[in-house]
Amino acid sequence: MDTENPLPPPTGFFGKNPSLKIREFQTYLSLRFGLIFALNMQSTIIYYWVYHITNDKLALGLVGLSEVIPAICCSFFSGHVVDQNEKRKMVLLCVLAYIFIGGGLLFLALPVTESHLDVYDIVHLVYFFVFLGGILRSFYAPSMFSLFGLVVPRPLYPNATSWSSMAWQAGSVVGPLVAGFLIAWHGIPAGLGAVLGIELLLLIPILSIGVKPIMKKEKEPVLQSVTEGLKFVWKTPALLSALSLDMFSVLFGGAVALLPVYQKEILHVNEMGFGILRSAPGIGALLTLGLLAFLPLKTRPGRKLFISVGCFALTIIIFGISTNFYLSFFMLLLSGMFDAVSVVIRSTILQLVTPDHMRGRVSAVNTMFVSSSNELGDFESGLMAHWLGTVKAVVAGGCITLGVVVTTYFRAPQLRNFTFDEDEKKNEG
Repeated sequence: MDTENPLPPPTGFFGKNPSLKIREFQTYLSLRFGLIFALNMQSTIIYYWVYHITNDKLALGLVGLSEVIPAICCSFFSGHVVDQNEKRKMVLLCVLAYIFIGGGLLFLALPVTESHLDVYDIVHLVYFFVFLGGILRSFYAPSMFSLFGLVVPRPLYPNATSWSSMAWQAGSVVGPLVAGFLIAWHGIPAGLGAVLGIELLLLIPILSIGVKPIMKKEKEPVLQSVTEGLKFVWKTPALLSALSLDMFSVLFGGAVALLPVYQKEILHVNEMGFGILRSAPGIGALLTLGLLAFLPLKTRPGRKLFISVGCFALTIIIFGISTNFYLSFFMLLLSGMFDAVSVVIRSTILQLVTPDHMRGRVSAVNTMFVSSSNELGDFESGLMAHWLGTVKAVVAGGCITLGVVVTTYFRAPQLRNFTFDEDEKKNEG
């Protein structure tokens, strides 16, 4: 009878977004938004702060390098630690450590501190706190990834991933805008003080999430555990190709680290203009993710991933040669829109193919591949700009990204033909 009279498709907002009915997932989203908001504020302030006290493009690259080195190195064992421990506790410890870093950066920015330290002492201490943040991220990212799988049922992963990405992008949008406003209004200390206050408030949603079971209870040597995570990614072609594509596109196609140079030397806009440019990719991503909540990506996600990354590279090339603020903003907006599509597809692939007992380790590998490529890309951008000049560095990066897209498309048929629909997989098989 049920097969003859199938249930009508769900209607209404919550009918199309059932993951939002889960109370703990709502709390998870508030936590994800809040920390990304605070960290994007902090990152925007740091890049502005470092460049304006050094006037050195390479110093911007060193900010990214200070975070990427510990993030990659610690990711080799952070996934093992996360898999062996309770996930809410891990997230709580990470936020407490972020509060410590936020307090340290605020102390450095105070006038009383600046009067007792020279510029290079302050910059080196900023690098130190950024280094600590890189260590933390290698634990925080797999902890949140694992917690996601414990608060959301597997059938709701695609829908929940869209909303999780939207929370992340919303924080990415609002953070730089608020940072630019606070820098213009009352200087760097006000911005860093706001970051610290937000991080303290995040203790509330963390404690609202219940204690979760540890999916991997058997103990094993760290090296063996880490190797299993690497082998799993290596033997899953669609996942490996998606991570590689995203890593190289972010590594060579990112231009965010050079925005202080564009703001000051090319586009000639004030601090608010810098904040607007910094938030443009996030605004575009947020618009796209809002659309995807109502029009989810159900067909040919693999091919759509390649199209979106290719278009992302084109927007970066045009941004690189632009000298008009509005065109630059529009290109960054489009880059965020195309990047949002690739993020949702890659994140959903990661959630669908990863077993529960390996979530920490696989997410740690993801951190090495993708998350760290942001900061490594910042270093690459700063170094290339130092050698070639700002415009040539951005354009060259966009062209390299296009080459990576074309190469991966022909060498990764598993990703090109990947689908979210199990029935469709069976029909294709």
